Amino acid sequence: MRPAEFAPEAIIQAGQELQATGRNITGFALRQKVGGGNPTRLKQVWDEHINSQTTAKAEPVAELPVEVAEEVASVAKALTERLAALAVELNDKAVKAAERRVHEVVRAAGEQREQAERELADASQAVDDLENKLDEAASAAAVLEKRLADSQASHQAQAVELAQVRERLALIEQTAKAATEQHAAERQRHQQEAEQLRAELAKVQAKAEAAEQSHQEQRKTAAQEAHRAAERMTRAETERDKARTEAATAREEAAKLRGQVEALQTQAADQLRALAARQRAEGEADADA
Repeated sequence: MRPAEFAPEAIIQAGQELQATGRNITGFALRQKVGGGNPTRLKQVWDEHINSQTTAKAEPVAELPVEVAEEVASVAKALTERLAALAVELNDKAVKAAERRVHEVVRAAGEQREQAERELADASQAVDDLENKLDEAASAAAVLEKRLADSQASHQAQAVELAQVRERLALIEQTAKAATEQHAAERQRHQQEAEQLRAELAKVQAKAEAAEQSHQEQRKTAAQEAHRAAERMTRAETERDKARTEAATAREEAAKLRGQVEALQTQAADQLRALAARQRAEGEADADA
């Protein structure tokens, strides 16, 4: 048999507190007051306490003195008729009082039954509310776990993408640096070639002017050579301009990639801050709940 959870003294004290507030003392009221226990046992302990308080102890009655006994005997005869009349009246009053008492007992029993039903309904509602809160808490925990997993996966994907962009940026910067160095070398080479071509052109023109009067064919040949030299110089300048354009394009692409990397870094930082803010807000909401 399961031992009692609460001492009789605690049950009696709870009943006295309920009695002081004017509440009906029922098993469920005592259970709510002491915080647990079997309602039947709680009510039984309280009833035994009340019965022990109302049971009168028998005391020895002293015998009447002779004088008093004689006086009582003389007065008893005179009171017999009066007592008979009073007996009828008292019997009527006793019957009516008993009927009132029965009515009060029935009414009190009905109130106690209604109170017990209300307490039982409250207890059932409390159990349902607790079960609903437990289900809601479990659902909320599952949602939070999924959101956390999704956020971690998204963060990891963004970290991988950011690393890839950084690798691409490093490669582009390296390529741009190499292209810039190559362009500088080619530009220097083209300048040297242009100077050489100008020098050759000047020589050819000088030879052409000197030989113009002596030989027309030589001037024609010199003019052709000068034309070819001009074409070579034009091609050299075209290649130089093309190299400049490629270098500028490489620098623009590197700048764009830097902007994309900075935008991705800013976006990742914003998402991390937003995630931290949502987690703090959800933690505070859970604590309030």
